[in-house]
Amino acid sequence: MKERSQIEEKYKWDLSKFCKDDDDFYKLLDEIESESKKFAQFSGKLSDDNVLKKYLDMKTKINEKAGKTCYSFLRQCEDRGDRKANEMMEKRNVVLTKLLRALTPLESEIDKFSVSKLNGLHKNPKFSLYARYFEATIRQKKHSLSAKEEMLLTNLSEAMGGTEDVFDKFNDVDLKFADIEDSKGKKYPLSQSKFGVYAESQDRKLRENAFKAINGKRGEFINTLASSYIANVKEDCVLAKVRKYKSALSESLFCEEIAPEVYEMLIKKVRENVDILQEFFEVKRKMLKQKDIAIYDTFAPVGSVSKKYTYDEAIELVKSATAPLGKEYVALIDRAKKERWIDVYPTKNKYSGAFSSAAEGKGMTPVVLMNFEDNLESVFTLAHELGHAMHFYFSNMHQPIQTADYVIFVAEVASTTNEMLLLNYLLQNAKTDKEKITLYDKFLSEVRSTIFRQTMFAEFEQFAHEEYEKENPLSAELLCEKYEELNNFYHGKKVKQIPQMKYEWARIPHFYDSFYVYKYATGITAAIEICGKILKEKDFAKKYLKFLSSGSSTDPISLLKIADCDLTKEKTFDDVFATCRTFLKDWEKLL
Repeated sequence: MKERSQIEEKYKWDLSKFCKDDDDFYKLLDEIESESKKFAQFSGKLSDDNVLKKYLDMKTKINEKAGKTCYSFLRQCEDRGDRKANEMMEKRNVVLTKLLRALTPLESEIDKFSVSKLNGLHKNPKFSLYARYFEATIRQKKHSLSAKEEMLLTNLSEAMGGTEDVFDKFNDVDLKFADIEDSKGKKYPLSQSKFGVYAESQDRKLRENAFKAINGKRGEFINTLASSYIANVKEDCVLAKVRKYKSALSESLFCEEIAPEVYEMLIKKVRENVDILQEFFEVKRKMLKQKDIAIYDTFAPVGSVSKKYTYDEAIELVKSATAPLGKEYVALIDRAKKERWIDVYPTKNKYSGAFSSAAEGKGMTPVVLMNFEDNLESVFTLAHELGHAMHFYFSNMHQPIQTADYVIFVAEVASTTNEMLLLNYLLQNAKTDKEKITLYDKFLSEVRSTIFRQTMFAEFEQFAHEEYEKENPLSAELLCEKYEELNNFYHGKKVKQIPQMKYEWARIPHFYDSFYVYKYATGITAAIEICGKILKEKDFAKKYLKFLSSGSSTDPISLLKIADCDLTKEKTFDDVFATCRTFLKDWEKLL
């Protein structure tokens, strides 16, 4: 794998919008640390509206600066083993904890305001930019603790949450794999980013060896990995209990203003339609011309699988696919390339996944991390992350900083809508049945990975948290058994399993960001619904761009209704699964 120094500058992201360089980063930290001390002047005085307004404005400004310190995290992602970047990240954590300590007693002071006073502030034009802040304060009032208790949790925060970092360091730096072989005995180097390439190989033996190695290696460390994850689960559950939530799941949903019924409905509707997934595997088996299908065949593409895409070609494809969203949207993708918003290629010790990151504020633009591998999957990943980036850009441009940010629940809609538009564009321009077969496979594979697989993950982490909350002991064995049970239910009896798959849960980084994965499933559900309307209804793109521009100006379910999508209704899920069944039948006709 290449060193970062071997990659051309034009393929590396430009982080200067956050900080000009490392020295500028440390100067920013010094400013934040110095300004944090000034908040003491507000103590005991926030009942005065003029003082309260000054405090909120000052907090907004310092939070804007604090957002730019993600520079250290982005630098760390370039090389997870970079000592300087890791030290910068540690210094950032120390300074932001000091800021949190300065703000905590003041936030507690506001929490103690009566509901009538908070309602008055919410309606006061003087505080119009903070209306959503006061809404949240009123909602969370029953979960607020005393000033001393809040400060105690703040002081503990720096020592908590380390399990994710432990996992990331192990996963991206320390974990090494032996070479794997294909059916002819040719050896291939295995890494996190290469696994996806081998999982899509035409060589079945290479696929099998990749699956066994990537998951089996975790099995060698399963007790350590289980201990790390269980510690993460315990932290979630204990903090939820301290704040008087029914469960860790209810806390997560409450904080994002999502009704528990949405989570429950997702699992219910996915389980009701799991036959779609199992039929998908059976059709895939026929197309692969195999007597059986195994778990390591489930990512194997069918049809025209040999085509490669350069990064430049991928950018052009995404631009063409998103053309129905208008010239401004397409021009932004050009900007993303020209202004180096994107860190393109995999390098030694680089963060192994893909993500988009940003900091709110005037003139700020997002960045995207990729590990581009010249295949169709990388083109779709690029479309996905640019969806996140465009969502940030439109919200940041149209919303004040107080409501520019948005919750993950809606973020995954924007990213997946881009993917659905790309798929539609490629299908519309497919010249042969072979290409169509590949693209139907891609759509159904996305449904497999993003609706069914992520819901399976959601069930797994719900189980882990609920077991601890029931005071049942968690162990590596129990987690592996549960994962194996879920894996068998979702894939069905016809998909042959391998023993190493019971360890797969231990390589899923999103489990350290609890109750994140279900949002992928609801996101693609909304995206399929929205994409259909973008392509069929005149001027619907305007509604969609309004949704992208709305930030967190209202709750996420209401935001989606701007784009005519209602995830509280079973009909939305039923319509999407009906679309999936149609795609499956059309795909099978091409056999």
